[in-house]
Amino acid sequence: MQVSNSSYNYNVDYISRANAQQQAVSNHHGAEHDTRGLEKNESSEQAKNSSQQKDENSTELTTQEKAELTKLKAIDSKVRAHETAHQSGPAASGGASLTYAKGPDGVMYAVAGEVPVRITTGSTPQETITNMQGVIATALAPADPSPQDLSIASKARIILMQAQQEFAQEIQEKISNSSEYSQNAIKQYEQNSSSEIKDDSKDIIA
Repeated sequence: MQVSNSSYNYNVDYISRANAQQQAVSNHHGAEHDTRGLEKNESSEQAKNSSQQKDENSTELTTQEKAELTKLKAIDSKVRAHETAHQSGPAASGGASLTYAKGPDGVMYAVAGEVPVRITTGSTPQETITNMQGVIATALAPADPSPQDLSIASKARIILMQAQQEFAQEIQEKISNSSEYSQNAIKQYEQNSSSEIKDDSKDIIA
């Protein structure tokens, strides 16, 4: 812009000097004023105005750029809502990391994102079940889960099912042990009762 202005000022000075020289020659010979310099000056002024108008119009977005901008804004809104939903989940272990793209208006828009999810088993089947339920809830929190979200939820379900099986086995073992203990207690009670009856019988016979 500065170079353009300097060039324009130089041309004006050159035309002014040319007009002054032509005016002196015309007065000397009694001829009419030469208006070619003035016309050239006006033409240069019109070119400048046209250039400025072109610069102003260049800041306006084309139809294609407007369509691209609308698309970027929609993606930005969708990405932010998606990652915010993940962050609200119980297994989220950090903030969202967003990837940006520059729009035709010069503004940066989010086009992708991710939220770290903690997938850990517990010291007991019950704890693992609780953890996996949190992972599934976090992965499926958005209204439109991505393929990666569905994959994480699927893996968590597998771990969840295994933990549920282990928990069921533990309960069954406890029931069996309790039943066995009860049976042993009953047998022991019956043996003790039978022994006491025999002792009483001996006393009576004596």
